[in-house]
Amino acid sequence: MTERRSHLRAQGAPPARPEGERPLMPMIDGHRRPRGPYTVGAALLGRLVPAALERSGNLVAAHDIEIRAVAPELRDLVPARRGTLDADLTDDERILVPAPRRTLRLANGIAEFVRDAVPPGRTLVVCNGAQADPTDAELLDVLMRRIPPAVLAITVYLGGPEPPPDFRDAAELWAIVDRGVREGFLHAVAELGARGLALSEPGGEAWWRFAQRTATALGGLGRREEARALWEEVRRTSQDPAVHAASAYGLAMLDARHPEPARRDLGRARGWMNEAIAISTLLPDPVRRAFKLGFDRNGLALIELRQGRLRQALALVESAVELARELGDRHPLHRMVLLANRAQLLAVLGRAKESLEDWGAAIAIDPLFPDSYVDRGNLLFELGRHREALADYESALRAGPPLPEAHYNRAELRIVQGDVAGALTDLDRVIDLDPDYVDAYVNRAGLLACLERDEEARADTTAGLALSPGNPYLLTVLGQLETGAGRLPEARRALDSAIELAPGLAAAWGNRGVLRYEAGDPEGAVADLTRAIALAPQPDLYVNRAVALRALGRTAEAAADDARAAPQPEVP
Repeated sequence: MTERRSHLRAQGAPPARPEGERPLMPMIDGHRRPRGPYTVGAALLGRLVPAALERSGNLVAAHDIEIRAVAPELRDLVPARRGTLDADLTDDERILVPAPRRTLRLANGIAEFVRDAVPPGRTLVVCNGAQADPTDAELLDVLMRRIPPAVLAITVYLGGPEPPPDFRDAAELWAIVDRGVREGFLHAVAELGARGLALSEPGGEAWWRFAQRTATALGGLGRREEARALWEEVRRTSQDPAVHAASAYGLAMLDARHPEPARRDLGRARGWMNEAIAISTLLPDPVRRAFKLGFDRNGLALIELRQGRLRQALALVESAVELARELGDRHPLHRMVLLANRAQLLAVLGRAKESLEDWGAAIAIDPLFPDSYVDRGNLLFELGRHREALADYESALRAGPPLPEAHYNRAELRIVQGDVAGALTDLDRVIDLDPDYVDAYVNRAGLLACLERDEEARADTTAGLALSPGNPYLLTVLGQLETGAGRLPEARRALDSAIELAPGLAAAWGNRGVLRYEAGDPEGAVADLTRAIALAPQPDLYVNRAVALRALGRTAEAAADDARAAPQPEVP
């Protein structure tokens, strides 16, 4: 944990408070052992929510999802105004595990609530910061980054008193693990699930539930080898066919979903998925068989997709959709996922109308699942249906805690519509919510450079390159800025690197063409601009090439480029 604004002590007990401090509440012990995820968050909300409700319920209602997730003991005070479908489903029907980034969304929502709810000029002290759950470490980081010290000054001490020993039994641990799976608190699931396994009879129902959740959390955290070892332990321990099918699926997904394409073993993944399907086909209960077989075929579809076999992937998903018809009203979330996956495949295959129909059906199942709106909005954007795309992005923003992706996509839409100010506002919001969002720095730097706000653009390229060294898009913007500043050798190094890393990036070739013209090499400029035009014929590229052609005395070709750059009359 890093401290951004306030004093941080690495060891020792906190000293007495200086005179004149206005503490918001007594010091919070952030040690994760007694409570688990959001120990600090729940204590802070327990102080602020009742007071906020006394003033007005609107602020609390606007953050109902975040408050209920972080401090479940406040749920009686904070009714659910928004909520996704899985909140009311049985355990066997909850098939989605929130991505690790969900906790960042929760932290940003809580930060905005605290900023508006806390009386200005207060202080907050937390001890045992080194032992805080990752959810609290992230929350404290966001609070210190987004709330001005004049409103709430936060001090985090790494040390503090040791909590009493932990004697929780498997049932008590399961309550925290189950909450962690539902809410996406994966670090706590991995830690406490392992302890629950040690306290459960190997091969029993409780042991299997801990194993399945723990392995899933480990995979979600990128701890794939630990997850693989646990799935293998399950296979060695259990003789239950359904458990073996689930283990085979889990092992397949570790290979198929590796974030680095070169490290995916799709052949091994296919073998595990075939085993899962073979076992699921033999399950005696027809409803369970239809669900598991459809679930596994959907997994095999991902492998087909990763191997470029789109039609085979679509056929598998369609067969899973047919199987889901046998489930009646059971497993609505499973049906939503299948419809969304089929919609994505149909879109890639150019069947936009059918894709939009599936997106509509998926959204009808769970109207408050934001990802569906984002994905449908992206398709509508590609189809040029900008007003509908904008409506979907804004529906996604209303559906839950702050969502950087929806702001980023809305910024791209606003750029196309010529609303540069609106796009910059959205990109500012993205970076405020997630300072590690590299693509937002790319787009904001590009816009700022076009507005000749060069120092701000340079700051964004510097910040972005610190996160993603060698990013060709940021190097392209940097080359443009260095050219404008007359630092031509530095510009050439940046643009050469961008082209080497991304030879299909038209902007890098175009900017290097401008650079070569400025350096007195019109022939090289024409060559680079010609390459850029071949990749993405844009009016500004033709204009620039015309300038370079005239410098070479090739006036007829220059006139032809000017004609290509001129706006074309609309056909009546």
